[in-house]
Amino acid sequence: MMKALRHRHRRSAAVALACWGAAGALVLTACSGGGGGGGGGGKSEGPGEDKTKASNYSLGTKEDSAGPAPEVRGAKKGGTVNVLQRDAFNHLDPGQIYFADVLAAQMLYNRSLTSYKVDDQGRVKVVGDLATDTGTASDGGRTWKFTLKDGLKFEDGSPITSGDVRWGIERLYAPFETDGPLYIPQWLSGEGSTFRKALPDGPYEGKHLPSSVLDTPDDKTIIFHFLQPHADTPFATAMPNVGAVKAEKDTKQKYDNAPFASGPYKVGEYKVGKSLKLVRNEHWDPKTDPIRHQYADGFEISFGHQYADSTRRFLADQGGDKNALSFSSAVAPEMTEKVLKQADTRSRRFVEVQPYVDYMSINVDRVKDVRVRKAIAHAMPNGQILQQNGGTTAGLLATNYLSPAMDGYRPTDPLGKKAKPSGDPEKARALLKEAGKEGMEIVYAYANTDVQQKVSVVVTQALERAGFKVQKKEVDANIWRTAVAEVKNKFDVYRSSWGADWPVSSTVIPLLFDSRQIADGSQNYSHLNNRAVDAEVDRINKIPDVKQAGPEWQKLADRILTEDVPAVPVFYNRQFSLWGSNIGGVRYQPVYGTVDPTGVYVK
Repeated sequence: MMKALRHRHRRSAAVALACWGAAGALVLTACSGGGGGGGGGGKSEGPGEDKTKASNYSLGTKEDSAGPAPEVRGAKKGGTVNVLQRDAFNHLDPGQIYFADVLAAQMLYNRSLTSYKVDDQGRVKVVGDLATDTGTASDGGRTWKFTLKDGLKFEDGSPITSGDVRWGIERLYAPFETDGPLYIPQWLSGEGSTFRKALPDGPYEGKHLPSSVLDTPDDKTIIFHFLQPHADTPFATAMPNVGAVKAEKDTKQKYDNAPFASGPYKVGEYKVGKSLKLVRNEHWDPKTDPIRHQYADGFEISFGHQYADSTRRFLADQGGDKNALSFSSAVAPEMTEKVLKQADTRSRRFVEVQPYVDYMSINVDRVKDVRVRKAIAHAMPNGQILQQNGGTTAGLLATNYLSPAMDGYRPTDPLGKKAKPSGDPEKARALLKEAGKEGMEIVYAYANTDVQQKVSVVVTQALERAGFKVQKKEVDANIWRTAVAEVKNKFDVYRSSWGADWPVSSTVIPLLFDSRQIADGSQNYSHLNNRAVDAEVDRINKIPDVKQAGPEWQKLADRILTEDVPAVPVFYNRQFSLWGSNIGGVRYQPVYGTVDPTGVYVK
């Protein structure tokens, strides 16, 4: 959905529940649509009572997948939308995108095989985007066929073909494509990083995957032949990297600076780390697109705005800031009460539960003694960390690794965080003493944002109360995401965050804790390497019914938390957004946990 460090997807949430009928036929049970939660004002939703829950999602039909997108009431054409972002985008290349802020941005210039259609109540349907529908399965769910729509074009007016989609997928095998989701190449060619052996150089040396793996028999057809059945394929193909890339425009690593557009906007100017200008793509055809609009003339995105800065500007609502919003930056925690009390913000704000969980990862390569990791976990002041992030408008206290949005979630509390939200220094000290590690030095790393600097104070104090000596390591926020995803990083404890790519725990536990996922840029931030965990992941992944698998994922998650302690769950995220008074069409995108920019207009 988005990484929320993604704020890493999640990415994404979605929903078909997969099971196998008695005859071995694939069954996709689309959950009934639910009502929306959250919304304007300061309304708080309890766990599960939000737009990230599985019952809020369904699989759309071929008719749902047809364009144009439903008109936004009152929308006008023209004007420029100003976007104030705190962190610079780490990638523009759709193959590398996995964080919430860039997930939101890429919706404007990038299209994937399938995507998410959100209605005015926040209900979500998975629909065909480049494809005519959400795909057709055969061979017991191992084979999936997609057909491209008519009239699809790149920004230069050239047609989008199945060969372009093939190129987009095969380039994910190249060694430089490390930061995006890898479901499709792994399902095609092998788990972990072994899939890269099937096409070590990607398509760049003239080699391609055989048609028995990935077939494009004509310009309109893409056929995936997976190693195992995957009923959730329509959700995996909604990832930004399962789309079209024109071979002649593929500049490998430099594609990050100028991706070739298939959406309603294209890159006009990009100053890395400073700003991004998106302008109209005149070759985008709204008749092919069920999701996006092209109301504004363009989007002027600038980076480096701390939450306090952007919140002040939205509150003042002067000049160009009337036409401003943020995809993912939250209201500054210290200004929450002021925003809620200022009457004119009621119609231009929302508080919504996101599909993300904030963690404190513990580097098990460096902190090898599980008793020390347990001490860190019991010392961690969840409640105070949440308070520094904004309290109830920022999230809900987390008690285990899984979000309440997950199918099979149970409100377990192995660490007793509800009873002691400020941590348990006495228990932590006892564990340190038992390990013979009293006074042990811990390298605590944090991003140099205003919020994380405040968080660093309460975390440091809590660890010191527990008997640790803390060495604080401040890291530039613009490189933070890359720094903590390095296997050989020099940190012991650091914030991470994860959002399920759809509300099934197979998109959480394996990615965070399977040892076969350990690699630079991957999501096993703690580098947990436990073969028993890997074996249990394999066992649960073979359970064909998501309803049966859900409780098993919860059991494994709690076992990892109590026996391995590779990370401390801190809080379930909320997004508190505010925008300028001259911006219309703003709504919440439950899949990415961000503002949805696809229907935004200047009043």
